[in-house]
Order: sequence, then structure tokens, then C-alpha cells
Amino acid sequence: MKKIICIALAAVMALSLAACGGNNGLNGKVATDGSTSMEKVIGALKETFEGENAGVEVTYNPTGSGTGIKAVQEGRCDIGLSSRALKDAEMEQGLVGTVLAYDGIAVIVNPENTVEDLTVEQIGAIYKGEITNWSEVGGIDAEIVLIGREAGSGTRGGFEEIVGVEDLCQYRQELTSTGDVITAVSQNPGAIGYASLASVKDTVKAIKVGGVAPSEETVKDETYAIQRPFVLVTKEGVELSETAKAFFDFITSEAAREVITAAGVVPAN
Repeated sequence: MKKIICIALAAVMALSLAACGGNNGLNGKVATDGSTSMEKVIGALKETFEGENAGVEVTYNPTGSGTGIKAVQEGRCDIGLSSRALKDAEMEQGLVGTVLAYDGIAVIVNPENTVEDLTVEQIGAIYKGEITNWSEVGGIDAEIVLIGREAGSGTRGGFEEIVGVEDLCQYRQELTSTGDVITAVSQNPGAIGYASLASVKDTVKAIKVGGVAPSEETVKDETYAIQRPFVLVTKEGVELSETAKAFFDFITSEAAREVITAAGVVPAN
């Protein structure tokens, strides 16, 4: 009798563990690749999903939007990450973009900079080299040092398209990650750059654009002018694995809204 009771108790405990912290039958890896600006939100979603599915590992390779899109095209990852909308040519190649969230692109300066507000037109003139000194926009007499991202970056593509400076920017430095841009601006009193709002740190100052400060609220109500989508990229006709599909379905569901919001971006759903 004691043996039967022990077996029954063990079965109940196993069922309880499965209900509370099991892997829901999922196991294996989900590979994501692309935008460095999406690191914070993908990291938060990855942590939540892995916590609910003990047998799953979600990997994130921060290579930039262009490389992530190419990785999906070539079958080197499950889900690509792009901080810009897909181009017509990319969609014609069978790629599919699903908007995960919306993010503001903050225009950042060194904390010592006294300039607090610029119009989109002034920002465009600065990046085209038409305005070269901070005194021309209400700041001190000092050269403006232009910092930006490398060609192929989703952040660069989104910023240049919105501001109207595609292929016209006179960059002093073109850097390969959001973190590098933030570091460069924080170390140079004359610098100006741009970065995902979710990634901005107190080592730099995000200025107002047209009188509107970048924030989750102003991105959501569309009063902040410089914003772009965070896009999940898959390939039409290529079926995701069960685990990758479960991750995709979770991060685009109502259940992920709080996680996405806590990461500093606005959920698309």
C-alpha cells in the first residue's frame, strides 16, 4: 500500500512540475539574426519565452538589418530582424515582413550641448553639411561632428528616409552598432548622432524634434516625427520549425504586449 501511495504521489508531483514549469513539449533552438537596435526587445522576449519553455534556446546574432534580411534569404536563420520596412525588391524575392513594434529614432547629442530642440529641416541641413556649426542653431560656437551608422543599417535607412537625406549625409564616422554611436556621441561635445529610443542611455541627451520629445507616448500617438517599424522577416513558402513558429506566434500575440512595452517600444498589436 505504501508503495502504491508513493507512486501516486510521484505522478502527481510530475504532473505539477509539468504544469508549472515544463517545456510544453517544445525543444531545440530558434535562431534570430539582424538589427542591433532590436537587441533590448528581442532579449526580453527571448528571456520570457525560454522561461516558459525549459527545453528551448533562442539565439540572437546582432549583425544589422541588412545582414539579418540576407540571412533569412539564404536560410541561415529562422527569423530575421529589421529596423526598417522591407523594400519592394526584397518582397519580390519572397521575403515577408511582420511588424513587431514601433520605435522612435532619437537624435542624440553630448550632454554638454546646450541645444534642446531641432526641426526635421534643421537636422536634414546638418547631416547634408549645410549647417556646420552649433551656433547656427542656437548652440555654442563649435563644429558639428556627424556620427551615423554604416550602410545597410536599418536605423540609418529609417533616419535618412524620414529626414530626407538619403545618400546625402556628410558623416565623420559611420559605425557598426547602436552602442558604438551612443559611445562616440558621449565622448565628443560637438557630436550629433541617432539611435533607437529604446537603447538611449543617460550618457547622451535625446533632443526634441519640432518641439516634441521622443518617448513611448509620442511614438504611439505619432507626434514624434522620426520613428520606424521593428520587423520580423521570414521567407514565403519556408515553414518554420514547431519551436520557431511557437516563438514567432508568442512574440506577435497579445501575451507579449507587456514585455514589448517594458522594453521601451510600442507593440504593433
